[in-house]
Amino acid sequence: MNMEPSISAPVHSTDKVHESKDMDTISLSSSHCQAHDTPHIHKVGIPPKQNLLKEIKATVKETFFADDPLRPFKDQTGSKRFILVMQTIFPILEWGRSYNITKFRGDIIAGLTIASLCIPQDIAYAKLANLDPQYGLYSSFVPPLIYALMGSSRDIAIGPVAVVSLLLGTLLQNEVDSKKEAETYRRLAFTATFFAGITQATLGFFRLGFLIDFLSHAAVVGFMGGAAITIALQQLKGLLGIQVFTKKTDIVSVLHSVFVSAHHGWNWQTIVIGLSFLAFLLFAKYIGKKNKKFFWVPAIAPLISVILSTFFVFITRADKQGVQIVKYIEKGINPSSVKEIYFSGQYLPKGFKIGVVAGMIGLTEAIAIGRTFASMKDYQLDGNKEMVALGTMNIVGSMTSCYVATGSFSRSAVNYMAGCQTAVSNIVMSFIVFLTLQFITPLFKYTPNAILAAIIISAVLGLVDFEAAILIWKIDKFDFIACIGAFFGVVFSSVEIGLLIAVAISFAKILLQVTRPRTAILGNLPGTTVYRNIQQYPGATKVQGVLIVRVDSAIYFSNSNYVKERILRWLVDEEEELKASYQPKIQFLIVEMSPVTDIDTSGIHALEELHKSLQKRDVQLILSNPGPVVINKLHESNFANTIGEDKIFLTVADAVASCCPKLATEV
Repeated sequence: MNMEPSISAPVHSTDKVHESKDMDTISLSSSHCQAHDTPHIHKVGIPPKQNLLKEIKATVKETFFADDPLRPFKDQTGSKRFILVMQTIFPILEWGRSYNITKFRGDIIAGLTIASLCIPQDIAYAKLANLDPQYGLYSSFVPPLIYALMGSSRDIAIGPVAVVSLLLGTLLQNEVDSKKEAETYRRLAFTATFFAGITQATLGFFRLGFLIDFLSHAAVVGFMGGAAITIALQQLKGLLGIQVFTKKTDIVSVLHSVFVSAHHGWNWQTIVIGLSFLAFLLFAKYIGKKNKKFFWVPAIAPLISVILSTFFVFITRADKQGVQIVKYIEKGINPSSVKEIYFSGQYLPKGFKIGVVAGMIGLTEAIAIGRTFASMKDYQLDGNKEMVALGTMNIVGSMTSCYVATGSFSRSAVNYMAGCQTAVSNIVMSFIVFLTLQFITPLFKYTPNAILAAIIISAVLGLVDFEAAILIWKIDKFDFIACIGAFFGVVFSSVEIGLLIAVAISFAKILLQVTRPRTAILGNLPGTTVYRNIQQYPGATKVQGVLIVRVDSAIYFSNSNYVKERILRWLVDEEEELKASYQPKIQFLIVEMSPVTDIDTSGIHALEELHKSLQKRDVQLILSNPGPVVINKLHESNFANTIGEDKIFLTVADAVASCCPKLATEV
């Protein structure tokens, strides 16, 4: 056997070179180099050329139809396909066939429970959107019925929610004064709801649901937390009985308005009612959280609060002492509002803009809630179907005097805890709301605004997720910046600014990751042919005369120049260290390309420039394990021939094995 001499430190007499008949590659370290007689080195495979149309078809399918929604329709008769189409549009036709009395028992209990929670919340949330109380109830009557027919989630409870109500109210108020132009404001609300539904349904129909994922979880946590604080501060008007209050939502303006009116604007009877029932509601939530068996306690607490406070105000006539009350809720089910939607004129673009924003936020919240409970019950949730269902219910809702409805986390949690089995619980809830609209609304006349404020405050406090924020801080500091940026944007400026910051930081993170991909220097794990990041594995040793760099991203026009410059910077830094320690200079630069999933023309050009720069330094460029897409493009661009086919290897170990003998002969 011909032995190659070491290329590094002098070999001591005790050093030996071990022979292994199964060894395909050669392990190197900074202290020694081994070489096999005839090492068997595998070449990187070049995939067969694909037809352009097939490639485009495969890309489109993977982007928009990754779940292969047409699979059930294969090899089916015409009638069977029609049935499958109807079941796809209306999932109730599929699960309804196996519906039984046991499931109905669970659904009716859950439906009654969430109805007791939603009725007082709906009245309160309508005020948050600057609409009359009945519009909140309308939005828990029609939309849940539509969703029950078209939705695929078994657990989500539909209706108005605090964050969307605040967002809608704020954006509408910026365009039209809800007091001076009440009719125009209401019509604009229906228009925004219509376009919110159009946005949601369009995203689902064209399978563009992945777009909502661009709003990161961290940004959503911050936005929701900020919105919760803003909503709670807004309720100080009702909780303290303040007559004149700022229309701004930032914390400075709200607190200024509160303290300015402290001497003459607060009503002590209102404060007593509000704080007493707020304490009761928070205590009920504590009981439900402490013992899961008592989940129904916080669910019925708002309704009990409304009944007791209304009775108290009625018998004491506290409304004559300055306690503000609801006064009047229109009786009867939803009137048609088709003619009230702006399909032309100056308010059309305003309604469209507000609707798109509200629709996206509502969609983000509903999909997140649906996925959470689907994972808990171990069933699949089709995001695109959900979007179509949510969009359709808001389109129909806008034509039946509803404003934007979506999935409510508090109600969905109660629905889940109450033992719901299917979307029939939404139908039960809707029926109870129907009875309320038909017969009970006059009884809410003496309901104090303070109790509605207390209900909202107790509901939104759960949106401030401290545990999630702490976890985000521990995991990813940049994510925490997105979280805290969105939070402070909402609290100190406005809901729109907070939302804008959330979106901007989310996109900034994506751009940063795309334009500044991670790179790493690899070293050999002693006794193996494995090469790993030397920062992660401090015991990994560098190969003398060879620099191994891994690029952890696809190489595109947006990052190609950075990747080239970063690799050269690694080389310069390494050579300076070697020069300072009087060690041989770098002669080979191996680029590990396993994580490089794709490369474009700019990336190829960057590799060509890197190759030229290395030639001037008398350093040879070697590539390791480029993937099928990358190796194909390297050959198509003729770059593979430029550096030489013998400079492209299947593994880093193969590449190092090819370098070692050459280095040895030069010593």
